[in-house]
Amino acid sequence: MVTLTPTQEKYLPYVLAVALFMQILDATILNTSLPQMAQALGESPLKMQWAVISYALTLAIFIPISGFLADKYGTRRVFLSAVIIFCVGSLLCAASPTLDFLIGSRIVQGIGGAMMTPVARLILVKSYPRNKLLTVMNFAVIPALVAPLVGPVLGGYIVQYASWHWIFLINIPMGVAGFIMGKKLVPALFEDTKRLDWTGFVLFAAAACGFTLAVEFGSQTGRGVYGLLLGLGASLLIGAYIWHAKRRAAPLFPLSLFDIRTFRIGITGNLFTRLGISAVPFLLPLLLQVVFEYSPSQAGWLLAPIAVGAIGIKPWVSKIIQRFSYRKVLVYNTLFMGSLIIVLAQFNDASQWLWFIPILTIMGACNSMQFSAMNTITIGDLQGTQTSSGNSLMAVNQQLAISFGIAFGAAVLNLLRERLQMDTLVAFQTTYWILGILTILSGLYFLRLKPEDGRGLY
Repeated sequence: MVTLTPTQEKYLPYVLAVALFMQILDATILNTSLPQMAQALGESPLKMQWAVISYALTLAIFIPISGFLADKYGTRRVFLSAVIIFCVGSLLCAASPTLDFLIGSRIVQGIGGAMMTPVARLILVKSYPRNKLLTVMNFAVIPALVAPLVGPVLGGYIVQYASWHWIFLINIPMGVAGFIMGKKLVPALFEDTKRLDWTGFVLFAAAACGFTLAVEFGSQTGRGVYGLLLGLGASLLIGAYIWHAKRRAAPLFPLSLFDIRTFRIGITGNLFTRLGISAVPFLLPLLLQVVFEYSPSQAGWLLAPIAVGAIGIKPWVSKIIQRFSYRKVLVYNTLFMGSLIIVLAQFNDASQWLWFIPILTIMGACNSMQFSAMNTITIGDLQGTQTSSGNSLMAVNQQLAISFGIAFGAAVLNLLRERLQMDTLVAFQTTYWILGILTILSGLYFLRLKPEDGRGLY
């Protein structure tokens, strides 16, 4: 355990707080800004999904190597480099003249984000004794609760009264503050490292990109064959990774993790459940602005209840799970969330906005409970070195689910509009029906849990 100075011990959690706030704000501020960004870049608002997908996919690909880089080159150097890369990416995003340039800039941002938050979290884990860690972490993650509430509203006002460039430029002062704090407070921690599984990393990264692109191309007129070939290629790459991991002593993600039943169920259920859920925060602002013609700030305020519900349910999650078990909570909560997504398909008039508030508040609460339960049951039975690799794979899985979910939701919407020539509102409604049914079906997977699974993890 590293010895911290009194100043470091008191203020080091602020470093993770700033890093978390920057990353989550950047992820949530964009959704309400997409229609105005599309107009400025000469694109359709319904074609802007890759501005979001590229960032989430980059996080998923580079998170696994963040710990290795921190151990080899030192936590201080890697964290400060990550902040610089994130800020450079933000400047490039603000200067983007085209959608393709913006996507490339979001990838740069994602590389910085993939190292910034995980390394900041690692610094706290290595710097504080276990009896202080929960208190420190609870303080540091407060911005993770606040940023989703602030992001959509702030993004809406920025694009309405300033310009979309500022949703990226506001990262710069926060980045400067984070860099100064990091330079003064972050200790330089090193660990002995084994050689990174670069072959496994390349196979995994290529497969993740292949599956995401397969969904995108599969929805485009005349490119279905490319989508099919990409899907097959990505499947072969997953097979190649499994073959490789069985023969390597220390693979990127050990296959032995999947011998643990609760991890296997949790990670798979996590992926499929989030496919439907992840598309909603992307599609809803588009529905409100493109179809119902809400202003960006109005759309931002209507998304705020999701964060309010997520924060409000937090004190009750443990008690609810303890009362009903992980199995019942995950099965019934997933079914309920799927039903709420289908309820969103019933809106057909801008004047019905008042009904959005209770529905989205309940949806936010259900999301929060779902993610807490899934994450806990996934890693609850891991032991020793499995904990680190399992936690890393779970974080990667979450980002992949976001990128797959947005890609799938956008693909279905564009397929209905372009190939089936549906009216835009009807296409949105049908997409919500499909996402809701998919979420309901994914909830049945949690029936594989036993009633006693997770007992003692409250």
